[in-house]
Amino acid sequence: MNAVTVRVPAKVNLQLGVGPLREDGYHDLVNVFHAVSLFDEVTAADAARLEVSVQAAPYSRVAVGGVPADGDNLAARAAGLVAARLGVEPRVSLRIRKAIPVAGGMAGGSADAAAALVACARLWDDRDDPVLTREDLMEMGAEIGSDVPFAVLGGTAVGVGRGEQLTSALTRGTFHWVFATADGGLSTPAVYAECDRLRETRGEPAPRPSVSEELMTALATGDAKGLGAALTNDLQEAALSLRPSLERVLDAGRDFGAVGALVSGSGPTCAFLAETEEDAAGIADGLDGAGVAAQVLRASGPVPGATLV
Repeated sequence: MNAVTVRVPAKVNLQLGVGPLREDGYHDLVNVFHAVSLFDEVTAADAARLEVSVQAAPYSRVAVGGVPADGDNLAARAAGLVAARLGVEPRVSLRIRKAIPVAGGMAGGSADAAAALVACARLWDDRDDPVLTREDLMEMGAEIGSDVPFAVLGGTAVGVGRGEQLTSALTRGTFHWVFATADGGLSTPAVYAECDRLRETRGEPAPRPSVSEELMTALATGDAKGLGAALTNDLQEAALSLRPSLERVLDAGRDFGAVGALVSGSGPTCAFLAETEEDAAGIADGLDGAGVAAQVLRASGPVPGATLV
């Protein structure tokens, strides 16, 4: 086997509770991840040296100009970790085809790292007696970034610590989503810093986040309206402070019938939950016609994590 392709999903944060800043520079989080059907694909193939190429998927209009095509790409770092663990040289070509919005708060870079972990492990590990388990790959992913372990796992899961300690969440049915992307990204560190600044300005101590019981009940019962009402993101205020135009996008999605609306992660993508697939089509058409987004995408969830194709 000299080439392996892995498909990996985007994520939306159903709940993102941001606690105090820790000594290591991270925040304590409660992060309810939900994998949705927007996918990147990473192909790992034998090569003379580590190489990275990035392109938009054929059916996608994702702008990939700002994605590094060298050792700074998280997928390249993932390949290096797998090679070091297995005692081989990271001689691999990583071809990344992107459909997940770039710098949009949907963990596209983390998804690519997760796909590279799975692909390189399959390429280099002993297929009959593998050294690396899925759990090993998730632990390695945590060294790269807090969202990487979930991209390996997929489905719906609660993340604590800095988001990397995961427990799968019971989820029934399929939820239908519409995503409105924006021109230009938002820096995740800048959004967290703005969250801290806003709290300090108001003299608010950072709360200790806890998992929303209403959210978990809605997931377990497949209740789209209940889930929409329970969606929360502690970074949303900061994202809106840095990009006030997102408020108009959120208002538009609600006006077109979304049962839930929030900024996805650190933004600037806005996520809208629809009660039905037909409602999602109407929301997407409305947002597209209103001209409030660079691109409007539909997806459903939950879906599996990084998967061989």
